Amino acid sequence: MKVIIFGATGMIGQGVLRECLLDPQIDRVTVVGRSATGQKHPKLRELVHADLEDLAPIAGELAGHEACFYCLGVSSSGMSEAEYTRVTYDLTLKVARPLAELNPNMTFVYISGSGADGSERGRIMWARVKGKIENALRALPFRASFVFRPGFIQPMHGIRSRTRLYNAFYAVLAPLYPLWKLLFPGLVTNTEQLARAMIAVGRDGAAKYILETRDINAIGQRELAARAA
Repeated sequence: MKVIIFGATGMIGQGVLRECLLDPQIDRVTVVGRSATGQKHPKLRELVHADLEDLAPIAGELAGHEACFYCLGVSSSGMSEAEYTRVTYDLTLKVARPLAELNPNMTFVYISGSGADGSERGRIMWARVKGKIENALRALPFRASFVFRPGFIQPMHGIRSRTRLYNAFYAVLAPLYPLWKLLFPGLVTNTEQLARAMIAVGRDGAAKYILETRDINAIGQRELAARAA
């Protein structure tokens, strides 16, 4: 399977890239981003492209892939709805539309967030915008598309956020992760389970369009158990 990752330098994207490189069923990993990951691997191909709103210059490199894992995203903190819409809704469609044209047999997997509002009418700005892009992606002519709505994500295997404050936040909460996982299994996952679930859905599909944390963990745990066996 040949896959594309957008946002491979972020925390979620790092986890997806790690698992893709480890997966024997994936023979090519194309990473597209504004900066390089710094990793080297025989099946890794990086396309450093400054303007993600215009993929035309690299379109020839994006054809022939079976799955796309879209991990780009920003916090809405301090942003107006117009600004957040531009980077969450507009940018995503400027990537997804040409990919759908180039790869009609592609499965597109989008990282949203727990609490996204598919009605697009709720009071919480970020949830409305996330719901709007979820709905828009479903209408694109991919072979299939899926939305992942993870809650709290524990970084694994030395993965770190690019945001220093987030790293401090995760360091403080790390000792509590086993307790949170026990008490709130529907709200807590980790980068490994999330990545394994994304790869499985990119490969095999899923029974529903939107996957919440419980769905993510069930698929991820099944995949990890199969690999261990």
